[in-house]
Amino acid sequence: MTVFALALVLVSALAHATWNLFAKRAGGGAPFVWLFDSLATLLYAPLALGVILLQRPRVGPEGLLFIAGSAGLHLAYFLLLQRGYRTGDLSLVYPLARGTGPMLSTAAAIAFFGERPTPLALAGALLIGASVFALVSGPGLLRGAGRAAGYGLLTGLVIAAYTLWDKHAVSVLLIPPLLLNWSLGLGRTLLLTPLALRAREEVRLEWRAHRREALVVAVLSPLSYILVLTALVFTPVSYVAPAREVSILVGTLMGTRLLSEGEGSRRLLAAGAMVLGVVALAAG
Repeated sequence: MTVFALALVLVSALAHATWNLFAKRAGGGAPFVWLFDSLATLLYAPLALGVILLQRPRVGPEGLLFIAGSAGLHLAYFLLLQRGYRTGDLSLVYPLARGTGPMLSTAAAIAFFGERPTPLALAGALLIGASVFALVSGPGLLRGAGRAAGYGLLTGLVIAAYTLWDKHAVSVLLIPPLLLNWSLGLGRTLLLTPLALRAREEVRLEWRAHRREALVVAVLSPLSYILVLTALVFTPVSYVAPAREVSILVGTLMGTRLLSEGEGSRRLLAAGAMVLGVVALAAG
């Protein structure tokens, strides 16, 4: 894994953990997702237009199919994640979702894409996975948090699916990362618009109560994924997917320090072990 790819992924991780903090604070459902997706579509439209004019990408029928499929997968991701945040802690749902995804996508990349990470990189990926489950183990999971943990695991499954799907889109079909991400946001907005129209009052209340959170997510969520997609263009999934999970360390700090979610020492210790896994992954 190159230093440039690692830098992209680490900046992405910081942006990702930050927007998840704001999404947790909002605690909204589908109307909130529609709100930040529509804002992101407007904010990033000039950049998407610039990519079209400068790069003139050729997106054929297969590319359109992958964009449509990815929009559906990402919509499921955001809806499941928001449902998890409405029922559980950031420091529980976020590590489970972010940790399950890369382990599954790395295994699938080895099985289906023929990727062969070095033993050191593979050991780092395994350490990350073990650290993630250490983060969410303990008595907290037994005190009524099972439903939130379930949403976290389901979200992780979707993350694994869209990581592999989008890897093909940017590295094989050569869809520019920024254009792909903007198209996904547009697709999700269109899919949720009928619901948003039926729940106009709820959307209005979300904007009144959580406009700052919606704006932060609208800026940082696309940015974080564009950086990851850029790294995926020239870096194997089995390196990128685990490395981006350093965001779990940041998210755990935010949950335990800013939201006072408890069990901070144990979870931070496990997150520190995960960072060692990231170092091994990058060195490999």
